[in-house]
Amino acid sequence: MLVRQGILILITATTILLGLKQLGIDIAPILASAGIVGLAVGFGAQNLVRDIISGFFLILENQVRVGDVATINGTTGLVEECNFRTLIVRDLTGTKHIWPNGEIKTISNLTSEWSAFVFDIGVHYNSDIDKVIRVMHEEGKKLREDPAFSYLIIEDFEVFGVDKFVESAMIIKGRVKTRPIQQWVVGREYQKRLKQRFDKENITIPFPQRDLYLKTMPEFMKHLEADQNSKGQEYASDASKQTEY
Repeated sequence: MLVRQGILILITATTILLGLKQLGIDIAPILASAGIVGLAVGFGAQNLVRDIISGFFLILENQVRVGDVATINGTTGLVEECNFRTLIVRDLTGTKHIWPNGEIKTISNLTSEWSAFVFDIGVHYNSDIDKVIRVMHEEGKKLREDPAFSYLIIEDFEVFGVDKFVESAMIIKGRVKTRPIQQWVVGREYQKRLKQRFDKENITIPFPQRDLYLKTMPEFMKHLEADQNSKGQEYASDASKQTEY
């Protein structure tokens, strides 16, 4: 659209100048004035030219397309428009973000060719790790065989194993590859089924907790009495100093 408008303006201007020349009007001053105006506009339109050039390569290299989910300069959303001058993304809250193409520093396309859902599942330290991994594989296989999800999943579920130890759980990391933009649909369904299966298998998903150790009452009273005696001695010492003064 922008290219067509530019060509149309160029053709119109050329036609007018040729018509004036045919009428015997000297167009040299007009061309000189146009050159000065063009120079001024050129300085003022540097950002516009930068945006258009950046947009040209963005579209030519197919970095993002309308309908992709991408992270632009740290903001993630659905790409609604991608043209020569601007890139428009709408995030999950419905906020519309508009960037001039020349100001885009980083682009992370989450849905180019295929997508992936990465899951971190926490289980109790008393859990049988081999059993947990087996159950995760089985639920992934069942989900892929489900006609409602088989088309969305392009590879078998991967369970990498124990990824790290945190305060209350062991974290099992895995991944599933899906068709573009379908990773969240597949991931949510998998986690729902996995929770239901864990409940049947008595596999515990822990929550943060803290153990408290209480001393026996005699020991507590002994420490309390010692503390009171210490405070009494300090009080007596202070009173003695005041009397001497």
